[in-house]
Amino acid sequence: MDTGTQSSDTHPDTADLRARWQAAVTAAGAPADRDPAPYADRLLTAWAEPQRRYHTTAHLADVLARIDVLAPHAADPAAVRLAAWFHDAVYRPDRSENEERSAALAERALPELGIDPARTAEVARLVRLTVTHDPAPGDTDGEALCDADLAVLAGAPDAYAAYAAAVRAEYGFVPDDAFRTGRAAVLRQLLDLPRLFRTPYGAAHWEAPARANLAAELAALTAPETPRGI
Repeated sequence: MDTGTQSSDTHPDTADLRARWQAAVTAAGAPADRDPAPYADRLLTAWAEPQRRYHTTAHLADVLARIDVLAPHAADPAAVRLAAWFHDAVYRPDRSENEERSAALAERALPELGIDPARTAEVARLVRLTVTHDPAPGDTDGEALCDADLAVLAGAPDAYAAYAAAVRAEYGFVPDDAFRTGRAAVLRQLLDLPRLFRTPYGAAHWEAPARANLAAELAALTAPETPRGI
């Protein structure tokens, strides 16, 4: 199934991303006298930092494309789209406070653009929600953002393999044994969830392939190694 997932080495059209940023800011109520272009420059520079292998502009473009599909489910699609822009704007694979710093960035930038306090707070809340990807029942904005972010798990096998390889590359500083143990724990945690996807579209289209991909990766990570010479 096509989930709009791009490979880790795909470079999306930055002009398209800039147009999406302009549209998102406008839809969120930014006044016409505020220029959003410098903010797009800073965000796109952040998303292209060299330590990133998965959390790149390709990931950003993928999430925005999935939000296009899920937007009818959201109460405030404009806030969800802005949250997508900020949700990994600060990303260091060796740090644990990325989501908090990303939310704080949104809390500084959006008022400068003239976005009202309520919508700014909603964007920051959604960014922080990506720590757990566990929206409360009825949180349709959170459901749309989290499903869009997790839809990479439902990619075709080759796309999923590229995603998994990109994640490993981001954690290249972690020894193989430690990475395999940690990654297996993450996969088990995901598989133990009663539902990965909360929107009707995500449940219908992404739940089954995502679980198949996660189970296959977990099996590969935990398979006993074949002794050399056999």
